[in-house]
Amino acid sequence: MEVLVASAIGVLTAAGIYMILRLRTFPVVVGMSLLSYAVNVFLFASGRLVVNEPPILRDGVTSYTDPIPQALVLTAIVISFGMTAVAVMLALGAFIEAGDDRIDLDAQEDEQ
Repeated sequence: MEVLVASAIGVLTAAGIYMILRLRTFPVVVGMSLLSYAVNVFLFASGRLVVNEPPILRDGVTSYTDPIPQALVLTAIVISFGMTAVAVMLALGAFIEAGDDRIDLDAQEDEQ
Protein backbone atom coordinates (compact mmCIF):
# COMPACT_ATOMS: atom_id res chain seq x y z
CA MET A 1 0.00 0.00 0.00
CA GLU A 2 2.89 2.35 0.76
CA VAL A 3 4.34 1.83 -2.71
CA LEU A 4 1.00 2.72 -4.29
CA VAL A 5 0.64 5.92 -2.25
CA ALA A 6 4.26 6.93 -2.87
CA SER A 7 3.81 6.34 -6.61
CA ALA A 8 0.61 8.39 -6.62
CA ILE A 9 2.39 11.26 -4.86
CA GLY A 10 5.25 11.09 -7.37
CA VAL A 11 2.92 11.05 -10.38
CA LEU A 12 0.85 13.96 -9.03
CA THR A 13 4.01 15.97 -8.34
CA ALA A 14 5.53 15.26 -11.76
CA ALA A 15 2.29 16.10 -13.57
CA GLY A 16 1.85 19.25 -11.50
CA ILE A 17 5.36 20.51 -12.26
CA TYR A 18 4.91 19.72 -15.95
CA MET A 19 1.64 21.64 -16.07
CA ILE A 20 3.10 24.63 -14.20
CA LEU A 21 5.88 24.92 -16.80
CA ARG A 22 3.37 25.33 -19.65
CA LEU A 23 2.89 28.74 -21.26
CA ARG A 24 -0.87 28.98 -20.76
CA THR A 25 -2.68 30.18 -17.67
CA PHE A 26 -5.22 27.33 -17.39
CA PRO A 27 -2.62 24.54 -17.28
CA VAL A 28 -0.73 26.51 -14.62
CA VAL A 29 -3.85 26.59 -12.44
CA VAL A 30 -4.39 22.85 -12.99
CA GLY A 31 -0.73 22.19 -12.15
CA MET A 32 -1.01 24.13 -8.91
CA SER A 33 -4.08 22.07 -8.02
CA LEU A 34 -2.22 18.82 -8.76
CA LEU A 35 0.67 19.91 -6.56
CA SER A 36 -1.71 20.76 -3.73
CA TYR A 37 -3.32 17.31 -4.10
CA ALA A 38 0.14 15.72 -3.91
CA VAL A 39 0.94 17.63 -0.72
CA ASN A 40 -2.44 16.67 0.77
CA VAL A 41 -1.88 12.98 0.07
CA PHE A 42 1.64 13.24 1.52
CA LEU A 43 0.32 14.88 4.70
CA PHE A 44 -2.45 12.31 4.97
CA ALA A 45 0.00 9.44 4.54
CA SER A 46 2.29 10.88 7.20
CA GLY A 47 -0.33 9.96 9.81
CA ARG A 48 0.37 6.23 9.30
CA LEU A 49 -1.59 4.28 6.74
CA VAL A 50 -3.83 2.02 8.82
CA VAL A 51 -7.25 0.58 8.08
CA ASN A 52 -10.20 0.35 10.50
CA GLU A 53 -8.49 2.15 13.38
CA PRO A 54 -10.26 4.85 15.42
CA PRO A 55 -8.84 8.41 15.21
CA ILE A 56 -9.11 8.93 18.98
CA LEU A 57 -7.70 6.77 21.76
CA ARG A 58 -10.55 5.39 23.90
CA ASP A 59 -10.87 2.75 26.58
CA GLY A 60 -9.87 -0.66 25.28
CA VAL A 61 -8.16 0.65 22.14
CA THR A 62 -4.50 -0.24 21.80
CA SER A 63 -3.72 1.51 18.51
CA TYR A 64 -5.23 4.48 16.75
CA THR A 65 -4.81 6.73 13.73
CA ASP A 66 -3.18 10.12 14.27
CA PRO A 67 -5.92 12.77 13.81
CA ILE A 68 -3.55 15.74 13.29
CA PRO A 69 -2.67 14.99 9.61
CA GLN A 70 -6.37 14.52 8.88
CA ALA A 71 -7.14 17.95 10.32
CA LEU A 72 -4.23 19.50 8.41
CA VAL A 73 -5.43 17.98 5.13
CA LEU A 74 -8.98 19.19 5.72
CA THR A 75 -7.70 22.71 6.34
CA ALA A 76 -5.40 22.53 3.30
CA ILE A 77 -8.29 21.43 1.07
CA VAL A 78 -10.34 24.47 2.07
CA ILE A 79 -7.43 26.87 1.61
CA SER A 80 -6.39 25.38 -1.75
CA PHE A 81 -9.97 25.60 -3.02
CA GLY A 82 -10.08 29.30 -2.15
CA MET A 83 -6.69 29.98 -3.71
CA THR A 84 -7.65 28.07 -6.85
CA ALA A 85 -10.76 30.22 -7.17
CA VAL A 86 -8.62 33.37 -6.82
CA ALA A 87 -6.12 32.11 -9.42
CA VAL A 88 -8.92 31.22 -11.85
CA MET A 89 -10.44 34.69 -11.48
CA LEU A 90 -7.05 36.34 -12.09
CA ALA A 91 -6.46 34.14 -15.15
CA LEU A 92 -9.95 34.90 -16.45
CA GLY A 93 -9.38 38.64 -15.99
CA ALA A 94 -6.08 38.43 -17.86
CA PHE A 95 -7.74 36.43 -20.65
CA ILE A 96 -10.56 38.95 -21.01
CA GLU A 97 -8.14 41.88 -21.05
CA ALA A 98 -5.55 40.39 -23.42
CA GLY A 99 -7.83 38.17 -25.52
CA ASP A 100 -5.47 35.21 -25.11
CA ASP A 101 -4.29 33.08 -22.20
CA ARG A 102 -0.77 32.57 -23.51
CA ILE A 103 2.07 33.68 -21.27
CA ASP A 104 4.44 35.21 -23.82
CA LEU A 105 7.26 37.04 -22.07
CA ASP A 106 9.44 37.43 -25.21
CA ALA A 107 6.77 39.41 -27.09
CA GLN A 108 6.37 41.80 -24.15
CA GLU A 109 10.13 42.45 -24.00
CA ASP A 110 10.23 43.16 -27.77
CA GLU A 111 7.46 45.77 -27.50
CA GLN A 112 9.33 47.74 -24.83
